[in-house]
Amino acid sequence: MKVYLIRHGATKGNRERRYVGSTDEPLLAEEIPGLQRKDMPPAARIYASPMRRCIQTAAVLYPGREPLVVDDLAECSFGDFEYCNYEELNGNPDYQKFIDSMGRSGFPGGEGRDEFQRRCLRGFYGILQREKGCPEDIALVVHGGTIMAILDVCSRPHRDYYDWQIENGGVYAAEVVWEDGGDSFYLENIEKK
Repeated sequence: MKVYLIRHGATKGNRERRYVGSTDEPLLAEEIPGLQRKDMPPAARIYASPMRRCIQTAAVLYPGREPLVVDDLAECSFGDFEYCNYEELNGNPDYQKFIDSMGRSGFPGGEGRDEFQRRCLRGFYGILQREKGCPEDIALVVHGGTIMAILDVCSRPHRDYYDWQIENGGVYAAEVVWEDGGDSFYLENIEKK
């Protein structure tokens, strides 16, 4: 089985390079024609984050298909940094601590990276358990952070969290490999589409 990890299309906050986590903003209208032109791989089922930008992207990429919403696939809660950009946060000691720790210190009032990653993996593992034994491919329309969180842990060969950054509308394709009698899995042959 293949899984397609698709980052939602761009929003206003993405274009302004803001931390867009819990802000439930829509896709930019000008983003939709570019998404409509994408040749998406077929998927038996589509899963999505509950955020509007992901639901809208799924509707554009897979018209007429209702995505299965998985709350655990939502973007990281950026807490005090929510909807801010670098220029607005520059000089903030908490932000400098976040930068110096390569994101490990977490977001004041929000999620830490380990907590975020555990949540995303819980959602992803639940999907794969549901799909186990099914040879059909699936698609997840989620956030850049969600994709990085999943691939940082599940990729073989391993690549680090920030190595998995992907542009809005970008797609990673990966093969799911079950091991230990179906109790664990990893993703291999990961390629950007």
